[in-house]
Amino acid sequence: MKIIVIADTHIPVSAKEIPQALLKDIASADMILHAGDLAEMGVLNELKKLKPTEAVAGNMDSPEIKKRLEAKKIISVGNVKIGLVHGWGAPYRLVDSIKNEFKNIKDLSCVVYGHSHTASIDTIDGVIYFNPGSPTDKIFAPYNSYGVLEIKDNKITPRIVKI
Repeated sequence: MKIIVIADTHIPVSAKEIPQALLKDIASADMILHAGDLAEMGVLNELKKLKPTEAVAGNMDSPEIKKRLEAKKIISVGNVKIGLVHGWGAPYRLVDSIKNEFKNIKDLSCVVYGHSHTASIDTIDGVIYFNPGSPTDKIFAPYNSYGVLEIKDNKITPRIVKI
């Protein structure tokens, strides 16, 4: 299974639309995860037309999005559990805060988050912490990016795709 992972799209503020390179990769995916800061509901509606999509609200999302989406959730893909959250606060403590949000989830394989706009992959206590960066806004990062999670035989392989 191939999952496209995005966060911090901030459309239409940071960009007018989803980048074409990302749309091309979505075509070969099975699912999309968005870790918040969509900015407007139209982005989520567009993604849902392309592939099954799960999303959470971020700190910069509209009141409509915050009302309709949860702040965090667990997605089960077969026997694999993935936590999805946006994140908050200072970037240097981001993973610590996120770890606490999911500390009581048994058999968690991965946590997808955003907020910092900086792509990263860390494995802590057997859990992958995966930030895809932002495909549209590199204010805090050297490049735009999104992520891919490949799941095979209940094993997750994460990678960052630079745009």
